[in-house]
This record gives sequence, C-alpha cells and structure tokens, in this order.
Amino acid sequence: MQRGIVWIVDDDSSIRWVLERALTGAGLSCTTFENGNEVLDALTTKTPDVLLSDIRMPGMDGLALLKQIKQRHPMLPVIIMTAHSDLDAAVSAYQQGAFDYLPKPFDIDEAVALVERAISHYQEQQQPRNVQVFGPTADIIGEAPAMQDVFRIIGRLSRSSISVLINGESGTGKELVAHALHRHSPRVKAPFIALNMAAIPKDLIESELFGHEKGAFTGANTIRQGRFEQADGGTLFLDEIGDMPLDVQTRLLRVLADGQFYRVGGYAPVKVDVRIIAATHQNLELRVQEGKFREDLFHRLNVIRVHLPPLRERREDIPRLARHFLQVAARELGVEAKLLHPETEAALTRLAWPGNVRQLENTCRWLTVMAAGQEVLIQDLPGELFETTLPDSPSQTLPDSWATLLAQWADRALRSGHQNLLSEAQPEMERTLLTTALRHTQGHKQEAARLLGWGRNTLTRKLKELGME
Repeated sequence: MQRGIVWIVDDDSSIRWVLERALTGAGLSCTTFENGNEVLDALTTKTPDVLLSDIRMPGMDGLALLKQIKQRHPMLPVIIMTAHSDLDAAVSAYQQGAFDYLPKPFDIDEAVALVERAISHYQEQQQPRNVQVFGPTADIIGEAPAMQDVFRIIGRLSRSSISVLINGESGTGKELVAHALHRHSPRVKAPFIALNMAAIPKDLIESELFGHEKGAFTGANTIRQGRFEQADGGTLFLDEIGDMPLDVQTRLLRVLADGQFYRVGGYAPVKVDVRIIAATHQNLELRVQEGKFREDLFHRLNVIRVHLPPLRERREDIPRLARHFLQVAARELGVEAKLLHPETEAALTRLAWPGNVRQLENTCRWLTVMAAGQEVLIQDLPGELFETTLPDSPSQTLPDSWATLLAQWADRALRSGHQNLLSEAQPEMERTLLTTALRHTQGHKQEAARLLGWGRNTLTRKLKELGME
C-alpha cells in the first residue's frame, strides 16, 4: 500500500535512482525530474506530498524552485539537498520555507525517515510560517554531521528570539555561532553586545551588566549604561556564563523574569527587551550540583542547547578550515595564499588540536609568515603541534599515527644536532616490525616473512643482522 507521493528533482541521475529505489521500497510512490522547470510544469496538474530538491542544478536552482513552490503551494513540504554543506545553504533553505535540509552524502535510512516525517507533517495540514531573509553570515565552516546539526538549529531559530545556551570546549567557535544566531534573527538590525564573564573582575561585573548612576561608587563621575541597555532590542551574548558570581546570577535571573533592572546605585527601574545567548566550556549541570550555579537560572537559559564539537571530533572539516584560514591570513597580510602539500594536509587532520579551531587558525597565520616556500610541507609545521596531548588523556601522545610520531622523533633529533637519522631509525623500525610479526605468528618465520612482504631468506638475514637470531 502506497503511503504518500514523493517527487525528486536532481540533475544527478544516480541520486535520483538511489532515492527512488529506497523510497519505493518503503511503500512510497516516486516521480523523478531532472530540473526545476519540469517540476513547475507538473505542478499545474498534480501535487505531491513532499518534494526533494537538489540546491545546485543547471538553470533554476533549488532555492529558486523552493520560492516558486511556496508561492503556489505554501503548505507543500520541500526538503533541500546539497553537497555544498554550509551555514548559508542551511539558513537560506529554512528561511525560504524548506521543511528540512539534507546534506550529501546522506544516510539513506535517515533520508527515508525524513521524507516520512514530511509527509506526516503535510497530511496534518500545518500552517506555513512567514519567512524573512536577513544579512550575510559569519565564516562558520563545517561538513561534519555535528556541524550540520548546528546549521539546522540556526536555521530553525531564524524567526525566533528564544534564549540559547551554547556549550563546547574553548576555541570551538561559540561566539561565531552567537553572531550567526543574531544575524539570522528578527533582531538583526539591533545591537549585538558581547561580554566575557571570565575577563571581568568580579567586583565590576554588575556595573558592566547593569550600568551605574553618577556617584554610585568612587570614580563613578557620570551615569553609565550597562550592556543590557546597550543591547536593548537586540542580543546580549554572555560568554563563559559559568564564571558568573552567584549574586550576579540572582540579578540576572530577575532581569530575565521581569524585563527590568536597576543600575548600580539607582532607584528607578530600567526596562529592556533583550535576547540572551549564553556560552560556556564548563559542565553547567555539574556546577548546579556543586552549588556554584543557580538551577533556576540554568533552566531559564537552557531553553535551546547548541553543542559545538571539538575539532578532533570533526576531522573531515580540518582541510577545508585550514585552506580558508590560509586565504584569510594571506588577505590580511597582503601576500599570496600558501598551499598545503597533501602529506601536510593529512598530518594536520591527524593532530590533536586541544585549542580547537582557534589553534588551527593561529597555526595558519604562523605558517603564512614562517613557511619558507609557497607550498607548506610537514617540516614547516611548528614542532609543538606534535607534542600536544588530549586534555583528558595526558599520557597519550597525539596524533597516534606512526608516520607523524616518526616525524616528531626526527624533528627532535635534528634540533638536537643528530645526523645519519636513517641509519639509526631503519634498524629500529625493522626490529619492531620483526618482533611484532613473529609474536603475531607465534614464532612461525615463514608466515612472519609473508606478512612483512619478505622472502624466508630475507627474514633470516635480517634476524642475523639485527642480532635477533
């Protein structure tokens, strides 16, 4: 029994075939199209329950098709597919009324489940929401699934002023996401004000947030607006909210509840309309349990949670990020952008990056100045990159690739004035490989030779040369 009608439009015949086969197997009726004009022609006589459209096609692209469909059939759910996974694509799709955003390559089971949700949504006759298009976005780059989730959240919140809590390790890009949430919100034309709780002395935080009256304390010679007043109508980004003192947390909670506050030393209430976006690298739930963060404030802030993954959990994004940062650094310095040798790119992908995206960005700036040639080689990378360890695993040297560990050893040896590295390293490598192969084969030499790609005589000779006989 067919449970819904699906239209698929993509100029790639292989994508059309894969989706049609999977959706038909799930009991859905499918019709495929090569371009947007064919879809618009078909819509004059019939309507599907859901449309899957690629975003980049010859002629009419997916967003232009989406706009036309929303004008004719505003309730028809449209799922936008794209291999060019970025925040601009996700936000544009959502803001123009897409039901959801499906980055390629996609998991076919997830794609089928998404289509079924869209059909159910359509059949429930939900009303469409008005959309607005806002200004340009910040440079948030990411094709990893976790970053695609972040893009989806930003897109879905583009019509909202709801509070958001962003958590992630230092250097993961929390302020970039806060900026993007503001730029893609109804408050885009109002101020975006940021304040880092960890950077302000505790006795000045109240004055920074709420301002002060003239004479409120020594040195307060004039009335001063705080960050809340400066952000009125817009967004206040409170970075490292976990470091906020408890007494200030109490005042913040009152502002969020009442929409008004008193300046330090003041008696007249000040009313404000401010959206709060908070961020932290700490575990706020744990701080609540420890009595260091108010539970009621936590729940007030934690309406929508956005988690930013560390760079080591989105390694597929590292090459693209590195190329981007090299280009940015080159523009800033007025020089030609450096290029990454494939081996260098692979090495960067394997590194630990405890400082996350910020550390990668700073490394690319360093390479733009310090790398000798136009192409960045492994030996151009700063040595400290190979000496870092994961914060939660101090004994584990990263990266765990033998090739990079060998490069680390060679770098140290050369800096110490060693020569003839190959004659020193090769016997040790062969000894290690022999020992491991013999252990794996329980001492069977012929089998160990086969595993190593040697003949039996070569293995016997190596054992003698290395004193292992």
